[in-house]
Amino acid sequence: MTAFLLYIARSGLYLAVFYAFYLLVMRRTTFFRFNRIALLAGSVACAVLPLLKVRTVSVLAEVGPLTMTAVEDGAVSASPQAPFPWTILICGLYIAGIATVLVTTLLSATKICRMARRGQRINKDGYRTVILKDGQPSFTFGRTIFICDKDLNENPAIFSHETMHVKSLHYLDLFLFRAIQIFWWWNPLVWIARTELGLLHEYEADEKVIQKGIDATQYQLLLVRKAVGEQRFSLASGFQHAQLKNRITMMIKSSSKSWMRLAYLALIPLLAALVYACNPSKNAKVETSDETVVAEAVSFQDVEVKPTFNDGDDSQFARWIYKNVEYPESAISAGAQGRMLVRFSIMPDGSMDEFEVVRGINPDLDAEVLRVMKSCDLKWTPGMQNGKPVKVTYNFPIVFRLQE
Repeated sequence: MTAFLLYIARSGLYLAVFYAFYLLVMRRTTFFRFNRIALLAGSVACAVLPLLKVRTVSVLAEVGPLTMTAVEDGAVSASPQAPFPWTILICGLYIAGIATVLVTTLLSATKICRMARRGQRINKDGYRTVILKDGQPSFTFGRTIFICDKDLNENPAIFSHETMHVKSLHYLDLFLFRAIQIFWWWNPLVWIARTELGLLHEYEADEKVIQKGIDATQYQLLLVRKAVGEQRFSLASGFQHAQLKNRITMMIKSSSKSWMRLAYLALIPLLAALVYACNPSKNAKVETSDETVVAEAVSFQDVEVKPTFNDGDDSQFARWIYKNVEYPESAISAGAQGRMLVRFSIMPDGSMDEFEVVRGINPDLDAEVLRVMKSCDLKWTPGMQNGKPVKVTYNFPIVFRLQE
């Protein structure tokens, strides 16, 4: 589950960068269809990028940390530490968010299906059409058009507008983006991008309606009347309606320069740098019997066949450590306790090397742990990747606790 949460966090970061770029650079351009395709393709790309292993990520080993408690003679006793509840809490919140979006989606779909059953269903110009009660706004769901009888008979431009949504397959975009909203519900830019995608659909449909020969001015006045009612325009406040204002603005706006499409190319180095930064690695030279080769370190969690210690699993090494570590008197006197993290590498020949205290507690205590690890004369069975032994990076946590 931790790996999945890491994937969701990284892909959410890529999506945020991509959507922020769109909002800042491409939002006001008139490339309606192009921007729509770019939004969808970019979203899919950001979801796939975290799955590409550009470099190997070093993460905590799967073995839980040991809790070492000092006793009177300075030795230590050990017991497994319960997993930190943050991971469980985050997983619970994430699943709850997914459930909320799913329930909202199902309720919305159920409401539309109920409207379809209650309304009169006809076939209009080859399109499945449901007649709504007068006063209800027109919309499309899938390939079905929902429109009130008055608009169908008196305002053919509205029906034409809805058919453009069906012809342009906008419903496929919405289904795909709903999946993105379900998994990345916690990212506010995802919801903003969904609104922008809906606007692109309206822009594209408006453009195609006008291209069919409908007078642009009359069409714009029709949109205003539908938004604010049939009142006199001097009393209308509908022009403050953000989406309506944007749609009318786009209808009268001059076409954007074609070269502006190339602005998306700026995202390639930006996302590449972001992917590289989110995938740290460490290369090291490994001496072999006949030559020196460069081996790429693989994290303990990612290696295909995990290394084992003294013909046992990795917990066997943990037990060996606490049997041999002595809690220094100076550390006990200083009240030194807490979580320590030591990183080392299990080499292709099964030996241990490259010891490093990533997070220390006390100089004497840190030195004691390193002394014990370096003195270990037992070897590991090396980890295997693609059928070959490889160097494996191991992060070993220990929790030292003084006995009260």
